[in-house]
Amino acid sequence: MAGIYLHIPFCKQACFYCDFHFSTSLKKKDELISCLVKELEIRKGELKDETIETIYFGGGTPSLLSVEEIELLMKSIYENYRVSANPEITLEANPDDLTDAKIFELAESPINRLSIGIQSFFEDDLKLMNRAHNSDEAKSCLSAAIGSFDNITVDLIYGIPNMSVKKWKKNLQTVFDFGIHHISSYALTVEPNTALDSYIKNGKYPPLDEALAKQHFDVLVAETQKNGFVHYEISNFGKPNYFSQHNTSYWLGKKYLGIGPSAHSFSKTHRSWNVSNNTKYIKAILENKLPNEVEELSKNDQFNEYIMTGLRTIWGVSLAEVEVEFGIDYKNQLLASAENFIIQELLEVENYVLKTTEKGKFLADGIASDLFILN
Repeated sequence: MAGIYLHIPFCKQACFYCDFHFSTSLKKKDELISCLVKELEIRKGELKDETIETIYFGGGTPSLLSVEEIELLMKSIYENYRVSANPEITLEANPDDLTDAKIFELAESPINRLSIGIQSFFEDDLKLMNRAHNSDEAKSCLSAAIGSFDNITVDLIYGIPNMSVKKWKKNLQTVFDFGIHHISSYALTVEPNTALDSYIKNGKYPPLDEALAKQHFDVLVAETQKNGFVHYEISNFGKPNYFSQHNTSYWLGKKYLGIGPSAHSFSKTHRSWNVSNNTKYIKAILENKLPNEVEELSKNDQFNEYIMTGLRTIWGVSLAEVEVEFGIDYKNQLLASAENFIIQELLEVENYVLKTTEKGKFLADGIASDLFILN
């Protein structure tokens, strides 16, 4: 079982915090989509023995695609890959694109799951982040979308400077009131070479406060739990039967193929990534070349990957699986490295599975890196 990710590298405008690859010029959109189709054809052998369970349109802003363009890409997938009977097909969308007409068109297309980038329902927050939509569009698109889609996830950002706990709770309550079954929520972070990075360094934007982010995270965990959500991955909260199948496949180490500029692929023993440049990507694909770099994963790399993804989820790290896949020495070293975190009640072993505790969840990535075995 495997998944396909398609990167749509176009946006109307640049959010201040974003470090994903995209262009605000749509001049090469038609040419690039043709190249996505061609890359799907070129790489079909990489998943020839797999059944595709999930398809994910990410970006960028995939909701800039027309339904005809989505169907063209889906046609290429079905022609070149073996697809399960009922695949999860997700489209990331911005509220300003989700007009009533657009939602109706998408509901008639192969898309069966919407991932809507709300981020906040407050106008001042949206302006601070340079989002393309406003608060009214955020609410109106949800009102329309829930009439056509059952499977909807909403993105929210916490740790925004000057966001009170009261405002954060209001953001969450708004999602609950709409009856949304899944939330992905991330702390606002400063990535190098982003506009946000520059503004903070030049004193044009208040510095981020990790203590505030932790406070918001604790509220997020408590409020989602009260409303029947399962905190199944550090940044993801879903009602039963509404977990993201695509993202879950990443965390469980399944194979996935990344199509498009900057897209990443994983095959358990190798990782690869395409060039983050639309022009170079198009040129290479038109020459029947793959514009990617490939990294062979050592045994230590594969172990570290399992630790990193496992500790972020409710499924944790199976000590039995570590012993089978990597050997008893890896298991013993893992337990030795984890001992201090267990004493601090940041990690625990339950049913022979190593997991983060409630106290340790917010620190999961840092804990995992301390458990890595270096090459």
